[in-house]
Amino acid sequence: MRMTTEEAFVKTLQRHGIEHAFGIIGSAFMPISDLFPRAGITFWDCAHEGSGGMMADGYTRASGKMSMMIAQNGPGITNFVTAVKTAYWNHTPLLLVTPQAANKTIGMGGFQEVEQMALFKDMVCYQEEVRDPSRVAEVLNRCILQAKRRSAPAQINMPRDFWTQVIDIDLPEVVEFERPAGGETAIAEAAALLSEARFPVILNGAGVVLGGAIPASMALAERLDAPVCVGYQHNDAFPGSHPLFAGPLGYNGSKAAMELISEADVVFCLGTRLNPFSTLPGYALDYWPKAARIIQVDINPDRIGLTKQVTVGIVGDSKKVAEAVLAQLAITAGDHARTERKAKIAQVKSAWAQALSSMDHEDDDPGTSWNQRAREAKPEWMSPRMAWRAIQSALPRDAIISSDIGNNCAIGNAYPTFEAGRKYLAPGLFGPCGYGLPAIVGAKIACPEVPVVGFAGDGAFGIAVTELTAIGRPEWPAITMVVFRNYQWGAEKRNSTLWYDDNFVGTELDEGVSYAGIARACGLQGVQAGTMDALRAALTQALADQKAGKTTLIEALINQELGEPFRRDAMKKPVEVAGISKADMRPQVV
Repeated sequence: MRMTTEEAFVKTLQRHGIEHAFGIIGSAFMPISDLFPRAGITFWDCAHEGSGGMMADGYTRASGKMSMMIAQNGPGITNFVTAVKTAYWNHTPLLLVTPQAANKTIGMGGFQEVEQMALFKDMVCYQEEVRDPSRVAEVLNRCILQAKRRSAPAQINMPRDFWTQVIDIDLPEVVEFERPAGGETAIAEAAALLSEARFPVILNGAGVVLGGAIPASMALAERLDAPVCVGYQHNDAFPGSHPLFAGPLGYNGSKAAMELISEADVVFCLGTRLNPFSTLPGYALDYWPKAARIIQVDINPDRIGLTKQVTVGIVGDSKKVAEAVLAQLAITAGDHARTERKAKIAQVKSAWAQALSSMDHEDDDPGTSWNQRAREAKPEWMSPRMAWRAIQSALPRDAIISSDIGNNCAIGNAYPTFEAGRKYLAPGLFGPCGYGLPAIVGAKIACPEVPVVGFAGDGAFGIAVTELTAIGRPEWPAITMVVFRNYQWGAEKRNSTLWYDDNFVGTELDEGVSYAGIARACGLQGVQAGTMDALRAALTQALADQKAGKTTLIEALINQELGEPFRRDAMKKPVEVAGISKADMRPQVV
């Protein structure tokens, strides 16, 4: 068939059902963006490409459907770096389209030129550059398929002088693969271990959500009466109301989950790479069961046994593997001390729920007093935990929420539960600030009928605040955003209180800035809430207004209490040896 290169590109997007693109308009891809309206593709022109990439991540994570990131070659593309790496570790299949400087000028240091393939080399699962105009559809089709198969971003690099070429081309077929179901021997070994287990525990990861395996893991858990933990920031990987759900492991997670998994003799790790941060000690508990036999299921063989020693490794789809293991369990599987185990699960969960509901304040480490001083400085202000309890009481059960990196969002890790997957969008292990707002915008585009709420601390939100200038336009959906205002970079300040004698370098924010005021200046609704009752009422009203098409930003005014540091294992008290003095500073000679 005879067509232009841009027609071939857009027709290939259509064959894969890619209906949404996020970025900022640029001349390097205008030949295809000109066709987007006719093709049924919506271009969401954000305020910054980095936020646009996180919108794409939120869209795909909430819907399961691929979306696309695109911007001007050079500086527009470099702004995608953080978002692409975030999506990579979130296992999000995205299409990264990087228009490139023209072939005839590459290497001459021309306008907006940069090595775009090298830039994303370790951030995508696959990348390819179009070498000839006639191959544009072939390369694009392969990139999209690789992103789907590997559940990660894939990059196509397209020299801008390849547009508007007339070519003869056959559009490639879309060939989908079935996901592997695990090896027969490994499935049998896993079933045997679980059948003989005295205290089996299931640990669900992101693969359970991505693979639609929650019902399969539920059936397996119920057959064994095994408690189910979830990985860090994967609170939506098992129904929160289920009696076997123990909660999330890792940083500021569920103490109940930690206590239960510590007793396991067999742990069935389903759809998880067992990243080290998810199993760090918490609440002074070094809970990982070092003597337990570990079964790890992951679609990627490179990640099995990478961080923990495993007894059985299974390469396969979480749903298929869980169903296969369940089918091969012995008739007596789970019978050992079943009644006592169920009672233990209920007792530990109840004790943790009571403790969490009465946990108002953060403790100080011995020798430090910052949290006590913070309470005394603003006795009438909410603590972060008070704010999270108020939020939980107002959130609809079907809501999608996003979180951000930072101390106040981290304190909330133990609180949210969900009845379905694709409901909790957290920034993941790359840990970018500025994720909460764009991710929830992307989620609302994906699921317009579902209530959505984003969360961020005021430091992280400052990185994404420019998006308020974009999302107030009529074509953008209404969302609700909660910003925790304590006027500090909390995670870094916590490090300063513990290891640097309250030497607060770069941790303080401008108390004269009102994000609610900025929201109102952008044509949105902006309100402040300083008490639990006020926050609960503000969130309830904002959700009603969201349904009516109005976006609201809520500033939750909280005191400066600081929770557990992110990395006790990576920090230590500095030692002075040579000493540092201002007198040693030499002026520069210009």
